[in-house]
Amino acid sequence: MKVFEKAPAKINLSLDVLRKREDGYHEVEMVMTMVDLADRIEMQELPRDTIIISSQAGYIPLDEKNLAFQAAKLIKDRYDVKQGVYIHLDKKIPVAAGLAGGSSDAAATLRGLNRLWKLNIPSEELQRLGAELGSDVPFCVTGGTAIARGRGEKLEPIESPPQCWVVLAKPPINVSTSEIYGKLKANAIQSHPSTERIVQAIRNKRFDLLCENLGNVLEEVTLDLYPEVRQLKDCMMRLGADGVLMSGSGPTVFGLVSKEAKVPRIYNGLRGFCKDVYAVRILT
Repeated sequence: MKVFEKAPAKINLSLDVLRKREDGYHEVEMVMTMVDLADRIEMQELPRDTIIISSQAGYIPLDEKNLAFQAAKLIKDRYDVKQGVYIHLDKKIPVAAGLAGGSSDAAATLRGLNRLWKLNIPSEELQRLGAELGSDVPFCVTGGTAIARGRGEKLEPIESPPQCWVVLAKPPINVSTSEIYGKLKANAIQSHPSTERIVQAIRNKRFDLLCENLGNVLEEVTLDLYPEVRQLKDCMMRLGADGVLMSGSGPTVFGLVSKEAKVPRIYNGLRGFCKDVYAVRILT
């Protein structure tokens, strides 16, 4: 038997850091939503008790370092599953991009193996398992749009943003999330994005107010370390995107665009800057 799962990318409409916690993590408040750029995960039972991962992408680990592998091992160990599984990752989301590609793969693996092995694990429990793998995994288990608090695992689902185009562009660099958080001085943040204003804009279907209130406190750190991210953001604004923000810890920058006619100009303008450019929609 085979099962298939889509693993969509996420973007942060806001990302605020409230403080550094005693456990070393940061207390965050974020609004996240998913877009229709997605990896595709295929899972098939194996007769012997092992986990095998393959991918057409030559740049990702296919062993214990891979989050999908870790998700499969976690669910096997926790539920005493003696069957093996072959997992193929058809990668479309760029790696180390601030788009939660690895986290979404892990979440899709949890969902898929729950079906493949008929474990009947409720969604809330899958989210708790996901929290053991990474801060973005619980959100990726259920997707949609949500406010995330704590270290990202406390989720409050909200309605989807106004429908629009999202142009994503990743410069040819990789950014380490732990490095960016490590250099962030949480008690010295000058300006915090307003989660409340983002949520109000979404609730009132005010695309203009959503664009005005986009905010990410990690931008200051990443843009200082990687000037090409700042250049990319400036370029996207010049090309006419309605709202522009870095997603997660970067380096991907996204632009929200209300009019489809503007999308080709922005897309083509960015392709002169970097090869990883995508024009997608928000998943409702």
